[in-house]
Amino acid sequence: MRSNTIVNGAAALCAIAISLVVSVAGAQSAEQTILEDFQPSSLNRPGQQYPQVNSQGYSRYRVEAPEAQSVKVTMGGGTPLTKGADGAWIGTTARPADEGFHYYNVVIDGGKFHDPAALSFNNSSGIEIPAHDQDFYALRDVPHGNVQQILFPSPSTKQQRRAFVYTPPGYDGSGRTRYPVLYLQHGWGEDETSWPNQGRANLIMDNLIAEGRTVRFIIVMTYGMTNDIKFGGLAQFDIKPFQTVLLDELIPYIDAHFRTRADRDHRAMAGLSMGGMETKMIAMTHLDTFSHIGVFSGGTFDMNDVNSTPNFRERVKLAFVSFGSRELEGKRVGPPGGPPVDPLANAAALKDAGIRSSVIYVSPKTAHEFQTWRRSLHEFAPLLFRDQRSSAK
Repeated sequence: MRSNTIVNGAAALCAIAISLVVSVAGAQSAEQTILEDFQPSSLNRPGQQYPQVNSQGYSRYRVEAPEAQSVKVTMGGGTPLTKGADGAWIGTTARPADEGFHYYNVVIDGGKFHDPAALSFNNSSGIEIPAHDQDFYALRDVPHGNVQQILFPSPSTKQQRRAFVYTPPGYDGSGRTRYPVLYLQHGWGEDETSWPNQGRANLIMDNLIAEGRTVRFIIVMTYGMTNDIKFGGLAQFDIKPFQTVLLDELIPYIDAHFRTRADRDHRAMAGLSMGGMETKMIAMTHLDTFSHIGVFSGGTFDMNDVNSTPNFRERVKLAFVSFGSRELEGKRVGPPGGPPVDPLANAAALKDAGIRSSVIYVSPKTAHEFQTWRRSLHEFAPLLFRDQRSSAK
């Protein structure tokens, strides 16, 4: 019954929250003057001047479609563009967006397309709204780790499957040092490229290591969808096929091919949205494999989890939960037809019960989006494997 509780609660939470992928900032004055300090987005293709962003978080688009009857972009809740004399369509969002990365598409005469001027991410284009705290995931002049693609055999799916592996600065030259491992999962509709690309996971780690704020550890990112699940159907998601891939195929491969510390005390799992759901479903039932658990916008831990999980207090070294503040502001977080889930109240109850492993983080002024999850990883990583600082630096 405990597993069903995890599936129904966390899956419904993910299904509700993922609809917030493209979100906008809170209440803004309708009379706000839009500053004309627009600059090309950092995610534009080389040489492309549009889309553009300004210092307030507004974005502007230009699409060449001279034969089209209507053009809009999905940013800002849907922004219609106006056709100019040159046949190009241009327009500016009516509302500023939250800081950080956003997905969007161009809609031409009802058909949805990628913006040819912007880089593509999964099934959408991407735009970056400059953030006040973007230095923590910026490409800085610090020692850098390596992100490499691996292909590993998966007898259960009769495939060679792919994963990306981050090894920290110094890994290649250290020779003998072994490292803890974090298995980090993406969200619904994304894949194993999402954390290094949209999430900037490797740069976040490089910068934290350079600042001396975290131990060095390996990160493994793989595709988490082994079932054909349509949007809104996560409550029926069967975790068993992916669980087999992860536990029986990927982890043994990583331990055999990388210098890992191959025991539960040095192994963590975390994920965003659907990946958080997967993390809780797998890690909570396999505490012989994982000791540190991170759920980003994909569920919460409550006293039922503690009481129904044998040796939770002793075996779980970190139970980390995070959300964007906008996910918790006036929005019903929980399974349809059931009681609302209050992550803050759950965390407080765990604290009152003396569960020292429980940590909750709320990203200010963000919703169900990558700026929330970048910040979540930035907060989560320094908490991992802290008792290994002397041996894993």
